[in-house]
Amino acid sequence: MTSTYTLHLSERLSSAECRQQLRAWMQQCRQRTLTWFEGMTQATLCQQAHPDFSPVGWHLGHIGYTEALWILEYLANRPPLFSQYRRLFAADTLPKRDRQHLPPLADILDYLRTVRLHVFDYLEIAPLQEQERLWRWLLQHESQHCETIAIVLALQGNWQAWSRATPPVPAFPASETMQYIPTGSVTVGSDAIDALDNERPAYSTTVAGFWVDRTPVTCAQFREFMTAGGYDNPEWWTSAGWRWQQQEAITQPRYWSGRAEFDAHPVCGVSAHEAEAYATFVGKRLPTEVEWERAARWCLNQSVAAIDSSTITRWTTPIALRVDYSEAWLGQVWQWTSSWFQNYPDFQPYPYRGYSQAYFDKQHRVLRGSSWATLPWANRVTFRNWYHPTVREIFAGFRCVTR
Repeated sequence: MTSTYTLHLSERLSSAECRQQLRAWMQQCRQRTLTWFEGMTQATLCQQAHPDFSPVGWHLGHIGYTEALWILEYLANRPPLFSQYRRLFAADTLPKRDRQHLPPLADILDYLRTVRLHVFDYLEIAPLQEQERLWRWLLQHESQHCETIAIVLALQGNWQAWSRATPPVPAFPASETMQYIPTGSVTVGSDAIDALDNERPAYSTTVAGFWVDRTPVTCAQFREFMTAGGYDNPEWWTSAGWRWQQQEAITQPRYWSGRAEFDAHPVCGVSAHEAEAYATFVGKRLPTEVEWERAARWCLNQSVAAIDSSTITRWTTPIALRVDYSEAWLGQVWQWTSSWFQNYPDFQPYPYRGYSQAYFDKQHRVLRGSSWATLPWANRVTFRNWYHPTVREIFAGFRCVTR
């Protein structure tokens, strides 16, 4: 699999090489998507595991529908393929609860194969100097839905079969668990062709010095909060967080094993409210997203090893404080910040007005980093994820900061 940090090489390639690279990436991404469906039953395909998430079969069909809509209809100006699927797989037609009545998996796979044949046919003549950004956006669109498929399968209980306990990693002295990030300027966001509209345009700002956890909070650390009665004591919670906790009767993270063999793994499946409660408990706080990006850029610049996005894992892995500590920033869990999702200065929507803009509502929190299920094409320090602070079904953890 191509590493995240080589994704911009096609900007220096010839037109033919660029087509070849896009084709290879799309094939690699599709292969990763389809691995989730090997041996899947129709019941699993159609099950709505949570009211906020569509069945995995719908996500698979939506990937094909979106590719056909933007490439074949919008760019190539061709008539719709499989018009009978438009209402089923479009994002703005059926409510999630009505997306369970799906064709057999074989039919959906045939749909994706047919669309992809036409898409690759058009790729041979597409004016990529004008269209490449949209092709890259679609690659990331599939990557994001591939991760959502993993989330839905985890909600069905599969995470317990995927995760494998590992020997505990020795504890490190407390003095080594935080890294000081000095006062300095940081370029936030990206103007690269891969950047989504909410990452653009890049801008510079100055961030005052702070201390940041070198790794996301581990299960062992979070257990201390639980053992101390963290879920029962309103002292550690915000008023909104405590109301939510009392209403939902939450007593542990969504994907909590409780086994000591997972102590060195990052805690996974926590809401922003739970993350904030823990941070208050230890006398810290969640970082702003600008602080997170400043710290990630600073730490990764000190890294002695490149980040490898090619390894396929099926859950989090133990965290070790290494010299480069690169794995702690990307590829484990999404990390909650204290920032609300909003536009950067001079924001321009792409590819349509509502893609990000509809969520600039002061109701969605920003998460940074990436999870073990994030594919390379959406795996970078500038990527912004966003969810309501009550959401705990995604592969989310957190790290803390202090002055």
